[in-house]
Amino acid sequence: MITNDKYVTRDLPILALRGITMFPDVFMAFNIERNQSHAALKAAESTDYDLFLVTQRDVSCDAPGQDDLYEYGVVCHITSLTKNSPNSSTASVEGLYRGRILRIYADEPCFFGRIEPVPDFPVAQPDEAATLMRACLDALKANEQLVEGANPMQMFNVMVAKEPGILSNRVAQALNLFYTDKQNLLEELDPVMRLEMLMDYMRQLSSVLVYEQELNAATNDQVNKSQREYYLREQMKVIQHELGEDGSEDEISEYRSKIKALKLDETSEAKLLKEVSHLAKQPFGSAEGSVIRNYLDLCLELPWNEKTVEQTDIAVARKQLDDDHFGLEKVKERIIEYLAVRQLAPNSDGAILCLVGPPGTGKTSIAMSVAKALNRKLVRISLGGVDDEAEIRGHRKTYVGSMPGRIIAGLNTAKSSNPLMVLDEIDKLNSSHRGDPASALLEVLDPEQNKNFRDNYLEIPFDLSNVFFIATANTTDTVPRALLDRMEVIRLSSYTDEEKLCIAKNYLVPKQRKKHGLKAAQLKISDDAIREIITLYTRESGVRELERCIASVCRKTVVLLSEGTKKSVSLRAGSLQQYLGSPKFKPEQLRRNDEVGLVRGLAWTAAGGEVLDVEAAIVPGTGKLELTGNLGDVMKESCHAALTYIRSRTAVLGIDPDFYKNYDIHLHFPEGAVPKDGPSAGITVTVAMVSALTGMPVRHDVAMTGEISLRGRVMPIGGLKEKTMAAMRNGVSTVIIPADNESDLDEIDPRVRAALNFICVDSADKALEAALIKPQKHTPDIVIPTQTASKRKVSHDFT
Repeated sequence: MITNDKYVTRDLPILALRGITMFPDVFMAFNIERNQSHAALKAAESTDYDLFLVTQRDVSCDAPGQDDLYEYGVVCHITSLTKNSPNSSTASVEGLYRGRILRIYADEPCFFGRIEPVPDFPVAQPDEAATLMRACLDALKANEQLVEGANPMQMFNVMVAKEPGILSNRVAQALNLFYTDKQNLLEELDPVMRLEMLMDYMRQLSSVLVYEQELNAATNDQVNKSQREYYLREQMKVIQHELGEDGSEDEISEYRSKIKALKLDETSEAKLLKEVSHLAKQPFGSAEGSVIRNYLDLCLELPWNEKTVEQTDIAVARKQLDDDHFGLEKVKERIIEYLAVRQLAPNSDGAILCLVGPPGTGKTSIAMSVAKALNRKLVRISLGGVDDEAEIRGHRKTYVGSMPGRIIAGLNTAKSSNPLMVLDEIDKLNSSHRGDPASALLEVLDPEQNKNFRDNYLEIPFDLSNVFFIATANTTDTVPRALLDRMEVIRLSSYTDEEKLCIAKNYLVPKQRKKHGLKAAQLKISDDAIREIITLYTRESGVRELERCIASVCRKTVVLLSEGTKKSVSLRAGSLQQYLGSPKFKPEQLRRNDEVGLVRGLAWTAAGGEVLDVEAAIVPGTGKLELTGNLGDVMKESCHAALTYIRSRTAVLGIDPDFYKNYDIHLHFPEGAVPKDGPSAGITVTVAMVSALTGMPVRHDVAMTGEISLRGRVMPIGGLKEKTMAAMRNGVSTVIIPADNESDLDEIDPRVRAALNFICVDSADKALEAALIKPQKHTPDIVIPTQTASKRKVSHDFT
C-alpha cells in the first residue's frame, strides 16, 4: 500500500525496461545487464532503494535516450538484489504507485528525473466495478491458459484482491499481453475502464488460443493422415469384398472413363485399361503406383484428337511470309504449294522439309514464320550435340526418372496433334554408346512409319502424320544418307550484297531502332553506309554480324543523344569509323597487270564466296610437285590430276615432255592458315601451271572455277551463286565456269549476270584459250624449252 509520506513528487533514478511493463501493487523480478541499469540500481541507494521503472518504446534500442521512454511508469521499491555474474544481476521490486516523468535532469551514468505521482480515479459506480471484478475472475478461472506461465503466488494475489484498481493491476501483470497493450492499461487511470479493457483483451486472447488449438490439432491430423488413410483404404477393400461389391475406387473409375472418352484404337485402349487395373491392385502410396499414375496422366494429357484449325488462305500466308522475311523464295513457294494442296486435299499428310544453308540466313526464323502463317502451334527441338537415342524415343517407364522423348514432350506442350515441329541443327547430331539419335529419327521422318510412332515411355503408337516437320542444317555432309532421303531438301544460299542491303533497310534498322528507343528522325543510315558496313565490317553468308554492327551504331547514337552532344545522327559512307572502329577487311581491288603463273580462282566458304589466288612457280629440280597453303586431300588430288593432264598435252601446249624430270613445280594458295579443300580449283591449277610452264601471262580480269579430269574435261561445281558474287565484288569482268553449270545461271542475281561475262567451257583447252594471253615477239621471263630447242641456253628469273 502507498504510505502518505511517499505519495509525493520526488527526484528518483530512472531504469528503462525492454519489453516489460511494471504495475503497482505487484512484485516482479527481472535481470539487469546494461551498465545504465546497474548505475540506476546504485543510485537508488541514496533514495532509500526507491526508483522509477518505465518501459522504453523500442525494444531493439540498447542505449535509449530521453525520447525513447514512455511518460508513465511505476515508482518501485527494491526488495532484493542478487548478483549472478560480474555483468548480470537479478532485481526483485515491489510496485508502489503510478508516476509520470515531469523532467529528466541527467542521463549519465543513468537517467535521474523528477517523478510526479499519478493516483487512480475514484470509483463512481461500485456495483458496476464489482460485477466487472467477478467477470474478470470467472474468465481467468475458465481459461487458465490466459495467464500461462504465472506463478502460484501471483495468482493467489489476484484472487485475494478486493479493490478494482488493485485487481486490474495484478491481472494486467499476469496476462500474456504485448508490452504496448500493457502500457495502454498502465496509462488508464480509471479502474473500471481498466477492467473493461482487460475483458476485451481476454476475449481476444481466448480467440487466439482457440485458433492455435485448431492449428495444432490440424497439424497432428496431417502427420497421421497418410497412415490413417492407408488403414481406411485397406478396411474399405475388406468391407467391399465381404459385400461382393466392385473394389475400384473413384480414381480408378475416373481413369477408365477418361480413357474410353479418348476413343483410341482397340489395342491402345486395352493397354491403358490394363495399366489402370494394375494400379487398382497397388497399395496406396507405393512407388509402383506413383509410376503408373504418372504414366496414365501423361497419356491422358496428350492431344490424341486435338488439332488447331489450319489457315489455308494462300494470299494471307504469302503476305505473312513476305512481311517477316526478305528473299527465301524457294521456301515460300514450297509453303504456298503445300497450302494449295491442302485446299484440294484437306486430309493429306504433313510435309517434311529440310532447310540447308549457311549460318544466319534465316532457316530457323522462317520456320517459325511458317507456323504463324499456317496458324499452327510451334514446337522447336534443338538437336545440336544430342547423342542419346532416348532423347528422341524416350526411356522405358520402368527406369527411375524416366520420361518421354522430345517428340512426345513437344506434342504435350503444344496441346495439338498437328503442330509445326522445327528440328533445329539436325546436322549436328552425334552418336555414342547410348545410341544413334539420327537413326531414331528415321521413324519420325518417314511418312510411311510415323503414323504409328512408338515412344519407349508411351509404349502405344501415336500418329505423327499430321505434324509439319521442318529440319534445319548448315550442311548435308554430316546427315546420314538414309535420313536425308526422307526429307525434301531446300537449299538456302548466302545473301548477296544487294539482298543484305534490302534486309538491313526494311528489317534490321527498324528493329534495332525500336529496340534502342530511337525514332527514325534521330538515326538515319544511308544506303552507301550500309554497303560499307557489308563490305568492310562483315564477311558472312547471313546477316547476324550486320545486325550486330547496326546495333552498335544504335548504342553509340543513344550515348550521343543522352550526353546532348548531338540531337540526331545521319550516317553516311566514310563516317563509320567513329561508330564501328577501324574496318576489319580491306576493300577488294582488281590487279592491274597480267602476270605469269598467277590465276584467280573462285571458292565457296560458309561466309559466302571468295576469290582465291593460285600461284605457280617453275624452278630447276628433279620433278617434284610442291603444294603449300593448308590443302585438303581432295584439293591435293586435284593438283596431281591437273599435272597429269598437262603431261599428256605437252605437244599441243608446246612444253618440253621432260619438264617433270628437270624442273620442280611449286603451287601455293595464299592465306596458308586457312584450310582449303574441294575439287573445284582443278581448272584454276591447270591454267596456273600451264602459264608458268609456257611463260604466257594470265588475264588479270578473269576468274574461274571447275573440276578437271585426267582427260581435261571440266566438270560441274557447286556454290556458283556465291562465287559469282565474289567475282563481281573483286572487279572481275569475265568468269569461266563449267558448261554443265550453265543452267545454274538462272538462279544468279540479275545484277550479277549483267555485270559479268560468263564463258562456259567443257574442256581445259577452251579454258586455257580464254584465260591465257598468247606471247608476241618477246621472250618470256621463264621459258621451258621444247623438245626441238632443248639444247638452247635458258635465262631464268626467279625474283
